[in-house]
Amino acid sequence: VEGVPGYGIGEYLIYHFSPESPRITEIRVVNGYLKSAKAYFENSRVKKLKVYSNDTPLAIFNLADHRSVQIFAVDPIGYGDRDNYDELKTRPAWTLKFEILEVYQGTQFDDVAITEIYFDGIDVH
Repeated sequence: VEGVPGYGIGEYLIYHFSPESPRITEIRVVNGYLKSAKAYFENSRVKKLKVYSNDTPLAIFNLADHRSVQIFAVDPIGYGDRDNYDELKTRPAWTLKFEILEVYQGTQFDDVAITEIYFDGIDVH
C-alpha cells in the first residue's frame, strides 16, 4: 500500500539487483489487496504500471482488474555473460522501478495496493 493521500499516482517501488542476479524474462504482478474479495474491491488497484530498468523506461503494463497473477514477458533484463563469474560480480548493480500511472478506484479507500511483484527468467531462479 503506497501510504500517501490520494491515489498514489507517481509513487513507485524499486527493486535492487546485484550484477550476478539471474536475468529476468517475466515480471509477475499480483494486483490489489488480496486479503478477501471485499478488501480487494474496497481498496484501489493499479491500472497502469510504468516499468523502468536503471531509470530508463522499459514498458507500461496495463493490469486487468482481477484477483490473479498477471504475467508480462520482457526481453532478458540483467547481465548475460556467465562465463567469468568473478568479472560478472564487478559490474554495476541494476534496478527495476515500478511507477503507478493510473488506478482502478476502490469502493471505500483510495489506498492503492499491490500484493506481490516477483520474477522468473533464465540462469538460476
